[in-house]
Parts: sequence; structure tokens; C-alpha cells
Amino acid sequence: MKILIVHGPNLNLLGKREPEIYGTTTLDEINSLLKKEAETLGIEIEFFQSNSEGEIVTKIQGAMGKFDGVVINPGAYTHTSIAIRDAVASTGISTVEVHISNVYKREEFRQKSFISGVAVGVISGFGVDSYLLGLRGLVSYLKN
Repeated sequence: MKILIVHGPNLNLLGKREPEIYGTTTLDEINSLLKKEAETLGIEIEFFQSNSEGEIVTKIQGAMGKFDGVVINPGAYTHTSIAIRDAVASTGISTVEVHISNVYKREEFRQKSFISGVAVGVISGFGVDSYLLGLRGLVSYLKN
């Protein structure tokens, strides 16, 4: 089983960016934790981060036939990107949306996700563990 991990805009700044909201763990540290979890689960993972909506759409489209699932933190594109939503829907690849912060406790505009309606699940508010929970949940979903 092979899973694509997609990190959206500004996630390359994790550890420095608004630590009171997103914590002090860097993106490289999150990826290391995910690698260890993937080994435990006996799966392969690949990472992709972009600040560009088009690059994220292209990567999701290119995942067809290569990946069994996608874990995505769309960042701010969660609330704005019909294009990413359509890419997830069009490929038919099982996708889990994750967020470090609890978007439902934040500004009203952050409480609307274009992605969640085409995702198999959404995990929000557990910090870095949101990624790990999302990966475990997706693998379990795909096995069943």
C-alpha cells in the first residue's frame, strides 16, 4: 500500500509560524514521525509540499494509479479551493483531510471546507497527531 502525504501552503513554515496555534514541530519532524508510523503499518509513503494550488492539483491528479490513498492538509486552500476539491473527487483516490488546529474553534471562514465533502474522513485539532491519526484511519479504511 502506498500513501501520498500532501502538505499545503505555509506548512513549510511549521515550527516558526504562529506556534501558539500550530506548535513548534517542524514539517521535517512531522514527516519523520509519519515515516516511522508508515514503517509500523507496513506501508510506503511519499511527501509533497507546495504553496501553489496548481501544483497540488497536478500532484493529486498524478497520484492516480500510483497511490492507494492521500492524506492532505490543504492549509488555507481548505476554505477556498474548488480546484483541489475537484482533483480529489475526479481521481477517486480515497483521501483523508487533516488539520493541526481545531478549525471549528477558529474564525468562521476556517470552519468551511471544500475538501471534506469528498474526503473519506476529516481529523482536526489534535496537533501533529492529526497527521498520524489520519494516516492510521486511511490505512484502516483501505484495508476494509
